[in-house]
Amino acid sequence: MIFTPALLPRLIEAIATAIETNAEEVTALDQAIGDGDHVINLQRGIHALMAQRDELVGLDWPTAWQKIGMTLMSTIGGASGSLFGTLFVAMGKAAREQPLTQQGFAAIFSQAVAAVKQRGRSDIGEKTLLDVLGPVADALQSAATNATACAAMLENVADTAVAGVESTRDMLATKGRAAFLEERSRGHIDAGAKTTQLMISAVAGVLLTTPA
Repeated sequence: MIFTPALLPRLIEAIATAIETNAEEVTALDQAIGDGDHVINLQRGIHALMAQRDELVGLDWPTAWQKIGMTLMSTIGGASGSLFGTLFVAMGKAAREQPLTQQGFAAIFSQAVAAVKQRGRSDIGEKTLLDVLGPVADALQSAATNATACAAMLENVADTAVAGVESTRDMLATKGRAAFLEERSRGHIDAGAKTTQLMISAVAGVLLTTPA
């Protein structure tokens, strides 16, 4: 399948709907071990992207990802803005050096996740959005290596994201406000991991219903 930035309005709208639909649940997760403002901050960034939909359609993928990243950094703010923004800025940069094939995108996404790890000084297993991003990057790499059909790859990515979220439940938080709770952070799903999963699943859903 070949996907173009013409899909961005649908992708952004699907993400906005997913976050809005689950806003109450995610806010409760964030209130349990965080500041409670994750959804509000994230929606600020999503609304900014909604306003840029027509402009984004006219860009190539590297430029669109770069613009999305800069917009998220400037509108979400805080750690979430920095991490989500870094993901897309790094994707934009990597995409200028890789073909946008299935293998190329797997490499682009992996490089972007590595940039998020560096920016957040964190890694998989520390109860953050990386516990979703990391496994998803691995799933993309595996699919590219095994020439997995696009539909099967997208379904696996969505399932992997859900498993990544659930894995944070029993983790000990070592980053952000949740780290101060120490052992009390166990038993709670990380809100950033949850919204990351919701967004990835929303994107996968749109792509699965897009004709080749």
